[in-house]
Amino acid sequence: MENKLLHTRWLIDLPIDQEDAATEWLFGQGASAIFRDAGHSGVVFVYFPPGLTPPDKGELESFKGTKVIVAENFADEDWLEKSREGFAAFEVGCRFFVRPEWSTEEPLNDRIPITVNPGMAFGTGGHETTRLCMNLMECLALEGHDNKLGGPVLDIGAGTGILALTAHLLGAEDVVALDIDPDCGPAMEELILINSLITRHDKPFFPVISTLEDPRLNRTFNLVIANILLETIVELMPLMIQRLSPKGYLIASGILVERQDEALISFASAGLAPIKVAVEGEWMAVLLLRS
Repeated sequence: MENKLLHTRWLIDLPIDQEDAATEWLFGQGASAIFRDAGHSGVVFVYFPPGLTPPDKGELESFKGTKVIVAENFADEDWLEKSREGFAAFEVGCRFFVRPEWSTEEPLNDRIPITVNPGMAFGTGGHETTRLCMNLMECLALEGHDNKLGGPVLDIGAGTGILALTAHLLGAEDVVALDIDPDCGPAMEELILINSLITRHDKPFFPVISTLEDPRLNRTFNLVIANILLETIVELMPLMIQRLSPKGYLIASGILVERQDEALISFASAGLAPIKVAVEGEWMAVLLLRS
């Protein structure tokens, strides 16, 4: 009887290019919660409820590069604390301080606090690709590029909307957050709600749950952000170029460092010139200018 009261937690090494497929499979196997460790972004926490026999680890490891590092059980009364262990407050760039909604920690040096719910969709600042995009947006706003964040901004694959919110906080007045996942709509609205004290108005960005072909996006943007996989960036490139204004900027992330040459060649073929390359761990992001 006692064993039925125990939750199961897996710590897994899950490459970002396998995340969607693997998490869909895990939820199908009965997982109750899945999120990345903000301090060690290669690690993902997976929780299974009491009374459920977890799936075969070997089946999970059939997803390329995925491996179960630790499998452990813990009592029901430890659930809240265990679920919070993987996400602590951290600084991003020169301006921002990202903290989970339960944190009482205050930022130092006048940093702007962004509050996130780690149980929401992808994009809570804990992954290198998100932080890299936030850093490059700071470059546009603060390093003499005529603050391109002041004009229309489009965040493709927005997830929770944290990059759209960052653009707003850096001065953008017209920000659209686009994602195809219906679950991202409530996640974006929650992000707006829990950060209402730091935004300049009630709607810091406009969530759109649709595709890039949506007629509501039939205009140009001074900055397009694409924190998605390189394959998807290349696939969407013709539409992104249509949405990007002349002399507009693109921030592309979700790119493995080992694929830098491939990425830069693809961008050059589309008429995009690299301005700055930022690297963290095995990931890179590129700030590009439409030439």
